Amino acid sequence: QVQLVESGGGLVQPGGSLRVSCLASGRTASGYAMGWFRQAPGKEREFVAAVSWLGGITRYADSVKGRFTISRDNAKNTVWLQMNSLKPEDTAVYYCAAAARLDLVADYGSVKYWGQGTQVTVSS
Repeated sequence: QVQLVESGGGLVQPGGSLRVSCLASGRTASGYAMGWFRQAPGKEREFVAAVSWLGGITRYADSVKGRFTISRDNAKNTVWLQMNSLKPEDTAVYYCAAAARLDLVADYGSVKYWGQGTQVTVSS
């Protein structure tokens, strides 16, 4: 079993930056590809970004390319999502996700573990 705990959400003005973190724990926390999804009120949960186990491969949704960066430090069991040039439409609950492979963690139906989410609000 793998537990995922997000932190770092909050309120930020349009054009600002925010970094959210995900701490993974559990006996088998290693070896997983990690990702981020988000869910805005009244909308379905959507893929945001993913990173392979060794961090060498990343994938992003078109809506965040060039603005968001996913990274990880396996020694710290932590994944980050750095969000720059934030827009009001980025407002959502951001969820950390884990799966055996990059292609799986980028697919909502294939994610094996989920965190509880952290709220990100972009508003003036």
